[in-house]
Amino acid sequence: MNELNRQPDRAGPPAKQPHILRRLLSHHELATLLLLLHAPIDVNAKPEIPMLEEAGLVEVVTSAPGTQRFQLTPQGNAILRGLGVA
Repeated sequence: MNELNRQPDRAGPPAKQPHILRRLLSHHELATLLLLLHAPIDVNAKPEIPMLEEAGLVEVVTSAPGTQRFQLTPQGNAILRGLGVA
């Protein structure tokens, strides 16, 4: 084997797998992601929030004691970037 073509062994962490949606998002879920793009919303604001949280697209943040809101995760932002929105 040619010595110039050999690459040194890399002992770094394994590459992160891309997030793949297991199902298509509804138009209501996409609209909720668009709302979250601009600002976190209250936990009970939209009925689509639990499904988006289960998919890993939104997460809970605590802005003040006893106040919980949802915001986009990096995966949620990636979905919107893929649509050319973010």
